Amino acid sequence: MNPWGPPIDVLPYFSKEEQSLMTLLSALTEEDWTRPTMCAGWSVKDIAAHLLGDKVSRLSRGRDDHQSDGPRPGEAFPRFIDRLNEEWVVACRRLSTDVLLTMMYEFMGQTTEYWAKLDLDVLGEPVSWAGDGPAPRWLDAARDYSEFWVHHVQLREALEHTPLEAEYAEPIADTFVRALPHTLRDVDARVGKQVGYTVTGKGGGRWHARRERDGWVLDRGAPPSRTPLAAVATDLDTFWRLCTRNAPDLGRVKTSGDENVCAVVLGMTSIIV
Repeated sequence: MNPWGPPIDVLPYFSKEEQSLMTLLSALTEEDWTRPTMCAGWSVKDIAAHLLGDKVSRLSRGRDDHQSDGPRPGEAFPRFIDRLNEEWVVACRRLSTDVLLTMMYEFMGQTTEYWAKLDLDVLGEPVSWAGDGPAPRWLDAARDYSEFWVHHVQLREALEHTPLEAEYAEPIADTFVRALPHTLRDVDARVGKQVGYTVTGKGGGRWHARRERDGWVLDRGAPPSRTPLAAVATDLDTFWRLCTRNAPDLGRVKTSGDENVCAVVLGMTSIIV
């Protein structure tokens, strides 16, 4: 059983988003690099360094089959990821902005090439927020792109810059909602019950999770049932902030149906925390 729904093609977006990011970063002043961001304790430079770390880590373990240390004994996976990210960012503070930009230019495009050479329909690494087992590579690629997009948006907000082009957000809601079946894993419902999620505006859509004998599965479109177990609706900006814990405006969220199930859905997280 495939709980994640139909594939998402994010390959057309990687290079364009990277080019937009580098155009932004290359025009920054030294003062701009030090601006604080919504990532507590991280400046604009720190988020840029984190993005570089994500890309070189993906290439090292995926393309080059490099094995690095795993979690310490008793260390939870999210804490392990947080520690690695913080260690990398702190180390990159020793770099000048020119050196950091040079390194980012060097690796731009290589993650796109990496994903383009793979069969994205086969199972690969787990996407932890979508389930514990192996996930299809297309979902892992979409996870990569969605994280790059979120950090790019955070940079633009910190810099009070023009918003990121709307076209780059087209696959974001469709990616983050793939966490819905895993989010509902402990919700006990009879076979056939459905939970709907609607994201309005450009890049939005409608999805529903349906209870099957072996768990919840996701599909595009509104729930076929006129009375789903629960339903949530909001706009894209609120949706991605909800899924990444980036200070969403809950006043822009509408719910109906079972209140407890709605609360579970609103706790959906599509990023490692």
